[in-house]
Amino acid sequence: MQGTIDGFSYGAVTPVAAFLMACLGAALGLRCTNRSLRTERSFKAGWLALGATSIGSGIWTMHFIAMMGFSVDGVSIGYDMPITFASLGVAVAMVGVGIFIVGYRGATRMALVTGGTITGLGVATMHYLGMAGMRLDGQFEYDTVTVALSVVIAVVAATTALWAAVSVHGFLPSLGASVVMGVAVSGMHYTGMTALSVHLHPDAVAGDGSSAPLVPLLIGPACFLILAAVVVMFDPLMVMGTPDWNDPGAPGGAGRKPGIPAQRQVPRFGTHADPASFHSRPRDPAPPGEW
Repeated sequence: MQGTIDGFSYGAVTPVAAFLMACLGAALGLRCTNRSLRTERSFKAGWLALGATSIGSGIWTMHFIAMMGFSVDGVSIGYDMPITFASLGVAVAMVGVGIFIVGYRGATRMALVTGGTITGLGVATMHYLGMAGMRLDGQFEYDTVTVALSVVIAVVAATTALWAAVSVHGFLPSLGASVVMGVAVSGMHYTGMTALSVHLHPDAVAGDGSSAPLVPLLIGPACFLILAAVVVMFDPLMVMGTPDWNDPGAPGGAGRKPGIPAQRQVPRFGTHADPASFHSRPRDPAPPGEW
């Protein structure tokens, strides 16, 4: 028996909330990736790991917020916890591989294609693995062409986002890039959902068509995204960038290649605790007699 699917049980509430979480995760991930290009090598891995976890958590949270509005008429829906959390781990791991490739190789064509493909496949894998963790008295079937289209959307969106992370500088342009990625990720999710059909078992136990409560599952990733946002907000270099970054006349400014960190400069004054207080200039030669 064919099950009747409703992906918008709460109207526009779940799609809008899911989109906002996707944008938040993308914004934090892109800013962390961009920040990694302007930091010491010893801290680069930390920023990239934070970016990968932010994007992976944002995408995973978006998926399950959207699934709050998913129901199948006549049966109740549950979730297998190990598979559900495995989808989160897969998302973070595969996004991390893609981000580390671009973070260490820069904005080369091969790095972007490779990193974007791996990241996009991670997004798609998270989606379909999360769907595999659903439990109901029926069987899921997918339209192959629509599934392939959703994977292509994920790969293109991921590649574009990684390009933006290393090529688009400034807070507002990066914010715009995160919105584009949020639209693409949400589009991938709902494209994948249109490929779904449910065939109920003949002896399916009647239910109210509701899903198991998902809010407890989302508390951890949501708290992590909030903490990551606090880290970003309290790093002036992360939010505003440095004056030399967009200054074409400055050494290592806009004239250098995307993805290549600026040359180290010696601060005239300021503290290491406050990078925004630095006013950089090339090292002055020492006066005679002061060696």
